[in-house]
Amino acid sequence: MNAISITNLHYTWPGAERPTLDVPDFQVACGESVFLRGASGSGKSTLLSLLAGILAAPADSVRILDTDIASLTARKRDRFRAEHIGIVFQQFNLIPFLTVGQNLKLAARFTGKSGQAVENRSVELVESLQLHPDLLQRPADQLSVGQQQRVAIARAFINSPEIILADEPTSALDADAKDHFVRLLLSIRESTGCAVVFASHDNSLADMFETKVALADINKVKPQEVTHV
Repeated sequence: MNAISITNLHYTWPGAERPTLDVPDFQVACGESVFLRGASGSGKSTLLSLLAGILAAPADSVRILDTDIASLTARKRDRFRAEHIGIVFQQFNLIPFLTVGQNLKLAARFTGKSGQAVENRSVELVESLQLHPDLLQRPADQLSVGQQQRVAIARAFINSPEIILADEPTSALDADAKDHFVRLLLSIRESTGCAVVFASHDNSLADMFETKVALADINKVKPQEVTHV
């Protein structure tokens, strides 16, 4: 069983005249780390949204952990995502008025987890990301950019997912911060054994990953035809 299997995925945004994606085949093995390279506007975010079940994929085109996510209702897709997929967003998307601990607990609550187990997991993650557990009590809007990066990683891993999807999370960082962020992300991935798909236009990060894939090589839609990112 693969972590991700795509077969004949066609996606056109509602109202668009041209398709965004036409991907005949794409596989990610369980535990594999993949760097997905693509220019801005090439369809990377659309692809990740389809993999996460945020966008509804056509039937039988996307299987996540051998589940056809198109067969799930929107509510079941949300639950499936919370239980099996961690997402690192471009802007981190922490809720600013909640503490770090509350941000992590909120992500865990979507799977029904609560209580001491979540608190223990939160402490474990922040310590593994070289943060002091006292930070769990600090509001997210009082964090430095570097701290926000690490908390975003912790949130993605809070439910021990089998798959991590990262959508251009280093686009606003300088070179040293980018390298540090990716190394932290992959260090947690190595300890958990999950698969990672890291989408970026920045090819300087590619060598940190086991597998390098250019979206242009798997997407039959030519770049000038893409209508959404």
